[in-house]
Amino acid sequence: MRKPMIAANWKMFKTPAEAAAYAECFLPLVAGHSRDEIVICPSYLALSTLVQAFADTAIAVGAQDMHSEEHGAFTGEISGPMLRAIGVTHSLIGHSERRHYNCESDWDVNRKLHAALAFGVKPIVCVGEVQEEREEGRTNDVLLRQVKIALEGIEKEDAAPIVMAYEPVWAIGTGQSATPAMAAEAHGIVRHAVAEKLGPAVASGMRILYGGSVKPENAALLLAQPEIDGALVGGASLNPASFAGIVNY
Repeated sequence: MRKPMIAANWKMFKTPAEAAAYAECFLPLVAGHSRDEIVICPSYLALSTLVQAFADTAIAVGAQDMHSEEHGAFTGEISGPMLRAIGVTHSLIGHSERRHYNCESDWDVNRKLHAALAFGVKPIVCVGEVQEEREEGRTNDVLLRQVKIALEGIEKEDAAPIVMAYEPVWAIGTGQSATPAMAAEAHGIVRHAVAEKLGPAVASGMRILYGGSVKPENAALLLAQPEIDGALVGGASLNPASFAGIVNY
């Protein structure tokens, strides 16, 4: 059985004070919840705030990105050991906004994934096609390429911490969402790609999340799909009641 994960990506929202207020409101809404692993990824400035707020709970704190090197002259970057030093356990890698706005390539994602595993950070690796690629019938090819390059050089025995997240780029922040059938089909493609790289046993045990305008209203239908092992939630995670509604689908 794959334990579902519900992860929040706050993007560039919330000060540390706002994050603390969120945690105070959110915790009672999910008290006793054990079905899903819950991860919240705030901005770098709010990481320590949430680590402290969730210290005696099962809620994990993740970064929205991390650098592929341990240290060096990389202005504005954060390394895996720095994240671990303050109690951060997870990191998003290869989110579509990083790929688009920061020009991150598939090979950048691969290097960051290797670094996350080396430094003990649990990676949530994002893949997904843009609208044009879907309309041209290239979703399969795009997902196979992204997954296979991301996993290049990863050994089977090291893959257990990896979580994949399928995010159709055309559904992120648009209010559109893939239908449950569309999402399930794409998850099957991702799992097939993992199986080709790391074998069927690793693929069957790897969690694959869905992200793309997940809301309390559609969470249950999406997460009822056998291939979907949880959700990576953007805008709907910014409100504690809304995110709790997704966690408690």
